[in-house]
Amino acid sequence: MSEQSTPESAEPKTESHDPAVPAAYSEFMRTGWGKRELDLPRHPVADLAAQRRARLVEAFPGERLVLPAGTYKVRANDTDYRFRSDTAHTYFTGNLTSDAVLVMTDGEAVLYARPRSSRESDEFFRDRQYGELWAGRRPSAREISDSLGIEVRHVDRLAEDLAVSTPKTRVHRGVSGQVDRLVGGDAGLDGELARVASEMRLVKDDWEVAELQAACDATTLGFEDSVSDWANVLKYGERWIEGTFFRRARAMGNDIGYDSIVGGGKHATTLHWIENSGAITPGELVLLDMGVEGHNLYTADVTRTLPVDGIYTGAQRELYDLVLAAQEAGIQAVRPGTPFADVHTASMTVLAHGLEDMGLLPVPAAQALDPDSKVYARWTLHGTSHMLGMDVHDCGAAAPESYAKGTLAEGMVLTVEPGLYFQEDDLLVPEELRGIGIRIEDDVLVTADGHRNLSAALPRSADDVEAWMGARL
Repeated sequence: MSEQSTPESAEPKTESHDPAVPAAYSEFMRTGWGKRELDLPRHPVADLAAQRRARLVEAFPGERLVLPAGTYKVRANDTDYRFRSDTAHTYFTGNLTSDAVLVMTDGEAVLYARPRSSRESDEFFRDRQYGELWAGRRPSAREISDSLGIEVRHVDRLAEDLAVSTPKTRVHRGVSGQVDRLVGGDAGLDGELARVASEMRLVKDDWEVAELQAACDATTLGFEDSVSDWANVLKYGERWIEGTFFRRARAMGNDIGYDSIVGGGKHATTLHWIENSGAITPGELVLLDMGVEGHNLYTADVTRTLPVDGIYTGAQRELYDLVLAAQEAGIQAVRPGTPFADVHTASMTVLAHGLEDMGLLPVPAAQALDPDSKVYARWTLHGTSHMLGMDVHDCGAAAPESYAKGTLAEGMVLTVEPGLYFQEDDLLVPEELRGIGIRIEDDVLVTADGHRNLSAALPRSADDVEAWMGARL
């Protein structure tokens, strides 16, 4: 499809405070521009995405499947958040542009996209959301098609094409309100599409594993950046680490994979502390849960708990070593055929017995670990693992028997992240331990004969962490 043949929006998106555009100005702006088409190489995911689409279609023979990318979300008044395409849409296309919709019918796949406009309308210099001179260069329809290896039509044709009757249509619902309204549909049908699309992502291919490894490697560098700038960390607190890591994520990837958790002192006992507004205080610990999202949206998810002074105190090290032992037990449980839940059980068994040794449990560890008790969870709070991929909590729509109640298989990637959290007002904990939170998290690939830690480059043991920090402080 050539750039000149694409439909144009009737009116560009403007604001009330934008200057007037006289006809003479508009006409003049449409003249004197050179050729803009680029010859783009085929994206490395194009062939893989085609194979994925074929498998998805096989699961729903004779049906029409609709997977939108989503659109911009308002941040404040007339400003939007930076766009991030829907995971399922990108998994089956490789497309990262906004407003696109993948439609598959009887084996035919069409990507309805919003390419850049021609110079035959005012959009390119007036439209704040899509105009090239406002928001940057969008690829043409031909460029998208050449790169992703899929037929591309302008999104303005979507409503007309969806109006063509088919026996059954399923939509990946909740991504685009406009597409949801166009399709109508059955929530039960749509839920099944979400489930299958999610379960297809459980096992990663070699290309995906390489993307995750790159994200972990960049994340390691982000942690190193943070420690190397410790003087400013002490001066400006949690915000400085957050900003320092974000710089690395933007330099080497697409973004952060999730809001960074930077918990100094008692903030580490709040599992998803993303305010990151506190001080970093000598003598305390700081919990860093951060991950770089790569250019193709695969994200790392790594946690380390560091001593602010570079050396753990005796009590801090004792707790840290307990959490590390629990994590190591969980990692060692990772292998093909192991129930997913066994990773959690292995880690929690270590922590429960450790809590018993500390005299904190009201019952023996064996009893506390009984599913009808779980009193040990007062200090562990969360699950040990979740799947990892294009979403930090990946494959969330998968059926329980394929995920939480399923078994591990070669190619799956999961986190292993036990923690201990002693709240500052917990009267059942010795006073010197109150306000301490420790979590250690790594990203683990299930291999044919066991596992591989993708984030192993970042030190884990107390001795290694102290040596690593000592070389950088």
